[in-house]
Amino acid sequence: MTTDHPLTRRRLVGAGAGAAAGALAAGVAAQDADAAKRRKHKRKPKPPTVRKVDVVVVGGGISGLTAARRVAAAGKSVVVLEARDRVGGRTLNHDVAPGRPVEAGGEYVGPTQNHIIALCKELKIGIYEAYTAGDNSYIADGRVQRYTGDIPPEVGSLLGLNDLLTTIDDIGHSLNPNSPWDAPRAADWESDTVASFLRSRGPLVSERVHQLAECLIEPSFGAGNREVTLLLFARFVAGAGDENNIGTVERMLGSKGGAQDSRILGGSQLVSLAMANQLGSGRVVLNAPVRRITQAGGTITVLSDQGSWQAKKAIIAVPPPLAAAIDFQPGLPPEHRILLQRSPMGVLMKCEAVYDKPFWREQGLSGMAVAAGTDGPMKAMFDNTPPQGGPGVLFGFCGGDSWRRFSGMRPADRRAAVLQQFATYVGPQALKPKAYFDKDWGREPWSAGGPVALPAPGTLSGFGRWLRQPHRDVHWAGTETSDYWAGFMDGAVRAGKRAAREVLA
Repeated sequence: MTTDHPLTRRRLVGAGAGAAAGALAAGVAAQDADAAKRRKHKRKPKPPTVRKVDVVVVGGGISGLTAARRVAAAGKSVVVLEARDRVGGRTLNHDVAPGRPVEAGGEYVGPTQNHIIALCKELKIGIYEAYTAGDNSYIADGRVQRYTGDIPPEVGSLLGLNDLLTTIDDIGHSLNPNSPWDAPRAADWESDTVASFLRSRGPLVSERVHQLAECLIEPSFGAGNREVTLLLFARFVAGAGDENNIGTVERMLGSKGGAQDSRILGGSQLVSLAMANQLGSGRVVLNAPVRRITQAGGTITVLSDQGSWQAKKAIIAVPPPLAAAIDFQPGLPPEHRILLQRSPMGVLMKCEAVYDKPFWREQGLSGMAVAAGTDGPMKAMFDNTPPQGGPGVLFGFCGGDSWRRFSGMRPADRRAAVLQQFATYVGPQALKPKAYFDKDWGREPWSAGGPVALPAPGTLSGFGRWLRQPHRDVHWAGTETSDYWAGFMDGAVRAGKRAAREVLA
């Protein structure tokens, strides 16, 4: 017996769905069989290639490249891993005209900075005197006064300012540049900042003295008076010399005859570019921030964004906050970790305006100016014109409290504030540059700030002796680890040489 079922829309759809499901199941079964065959014959993925060298250098600035160059010259294999897409660290060139670079970062060299000067000679890079002819300018209370030398014509405040600088000189002369933290009064000097010292001097120190001190501190440290301890300031002064010449405040802060005496022909980044070129292809790897360093069985494994390397030794040549971010296995000794973590970078921006020519020179001005008590972004300004004499370039440093006010400002508003300050100094022509440029090192992720690290109170005196202490087979370079000229290019070269000696010993 059969029963007739009327053909309904639902039955039709259901029949179609069933047929489709059957076909789908058959298709899936066939695909599964094919996939099984492919899996059977598929090769297992190869583990990531681990390259092997004698020494890995972390950081492609002047210090790291100096170390790598020395290691390579000794016949050892070496690789430099640099996080940026360029070498040079805190030095950076940019062209203001075809073939005419100026510096957006560190740029000056001077007497007793023998190691960077010798390196330039080896690399066949020239050095020339910075332009200082003419009068400097002092801007305060809306007035501009001309003066010569390095100290502004603020007669009523000179006694208080001289008291600070003499004190720093005296402390600096008592320090061993190699171990300032061992001084009997190191902890006391590190508990006092420039600001607290000035307040302690009572009526001797006017508000203007505080302002003038800021003019010295902000460009040098990327920080304000309350952020720089007497020990840190004195450490830099103690190192502003060499093994035969005692460091002085005058040499550290001065222009002609001081740390700002001369410039590098072709821009300071050329030093790193030349060293990287000498090392050759494959020895410098860019876009390779290092994430982890593992030490086991006499082998170091360095993991970066561009792969892994194994080595016998490693040299770390990056700023302290970036070194602190690396995952060390086994971990750093707590003292060393604390030293790195409590040494943040200063904050500094370099603001430059480009003109057809350095018209201020025709007015008898040097291009150097100091601005006390200003609401403007810059406390110190300089002539940064290329050695060919044009185009004309003025630049100023915006650091510390000034940086905190102006860094986050709309770029157009910041540009206007910078140009207005230049115009106050050299006249209304400064309001109409052919180009404007600023480099904010405080927002540079692979510098973490600039120009130097600022150990917090209690850090150098408590943990400074760990600054150059190897962590098993990991050694330390970078300008902050130098004895002389820490924070400068010369200190970077010195530290690179020392680290290379250590890993080659």
